[in-house]
Amino acid sequence: MANIRMKKPFVNTLAGVAAAALMCGSAQAAPIAADVVFVVDESGSMGGEHSWLQDMINPLESGLTGQGVGVSAPNRYALVGYGGSSLGPHFSGHAHDMDPGAAGQQDWGDDSQFSAATGTLVTDGGTEDGWEALDWAINNLGFRSEAAKNFVLVTDEDRDNEDGSLTKSGILNDLASLNALLNVVVDNSFGCNPDTSGAIGIDSTETGFETDGSGGFTTCEGLGQIGSGDGSTETQYVDMALQSGGAAWDLNILRDGGDKAASFTQAFVDTKVQEITDQPGGGTPVPEPGTLALLGLGIAGLGLRRRRG
Repeated sequence: MANIRMKKPFVNTLAGVAAAALMCGSAQAAPIAADVVFVVDESGSMGGEHSWLQDMINPLESGLTGQGVGVSAPNRYALVGYGGSSLGPHFSGHAHDMDPGAAGQQDWGDDSQFSAATGTLVTDGGTEDGWEALDWAINNLGFRSEAAKNFVLVTDEDRDNEDGSLTKSGILNDLASLNALLNVVVDNSFGCNPDTSGAIGIDSTETGFETDGSGGFTTCEGLGQIGSGDGSTETQYVDMALQSGGAAWDLNILRDGGDKAASFTQAFVDTKVQEITDQPGGGTPVPEPGTLALLGLGIAGLGLRRRRG
C-alpha cells in the first residue's frame, strides 16, 4: 500500500503556542458557544455525505448543549460549499443561506436551519479546491469572540489547485489566529498499529478510532496510523487537520453503511463534542505566571497533545 507511515505527533507553531498556553495555565471553562463551519465538496459523488450532514447535525448539537456549550448563548452553524459546476455560482467557496425567508444572506443558523440548508447543496461539479473554500470561510464569515471556532472539511478527492497563492502554512496560521481547529472527512485510510487501514479516523494525539461491530467505537491511544488516500489527500488535508490539533476521518467507513456508518457518526460526534468543549473562545489565552517557561519547553520540541476529558 503506497504512502503508509506511522503517524507522528503534529504541531503547528502558532496553533501549538495557543494550545500550550491553554494547557499550561489554569483550567479554562468550556466555551459558552461554538461557531462550527462545514466546508463541503459539491461534486457529483458527494450526495451521500450531504445526506449524512443533514442527519448528523442534530446529535452534534445535542451533545454540545449536554456539555453546556450553546446553553447561555446559541451555537451557530455555517455551510460553505465548493466545487460545483464552473458555469454556476457553486464553483468557488460560498455560504449557503441558513434562512431563505429572511431578507439578505444568512450565513449562520441553528442546527435545524443547517439541516435544511444541506438540501441546497448541489452535485454537479468536478473541480474541487478545498483550500480555496476553507480560506474563503476563514476570511468571509463573521465569528464571535466568545465562541469556540471549529471547521470541518468534507470531500472525497484531493485538492485541485485553483489558487496558487494559498499555502498550507498560511491556512494553518489563519486557523491559529482564530484559535480554530480543523477536522477533515476524506478519502484516506487510517489504522491502529500494526494495521494501516480499517480505522474510522485518528486525532492529533495519535488516538485511533475503530468500529466495535455494533454501531459504537473503541480507541487505540498512541497507536494511530495514516494509510493511503486519494492522490495528495494526506499531505493536503490530513496533515493540515492534525497540525491544527484536529482529527481526520475516513469517509469510506461512512460509505460502508450499516453499523460501520453508525460507528463513524458516533465517533465523529463524540470527538467533536469533546474537542469543542476543550477549545477556548476569544483570542489567544494569556499565560499565568510560570506558564511562559513551560511554553518555552513546548516550543523547543515537545509534541502537542490535547487534553481529553
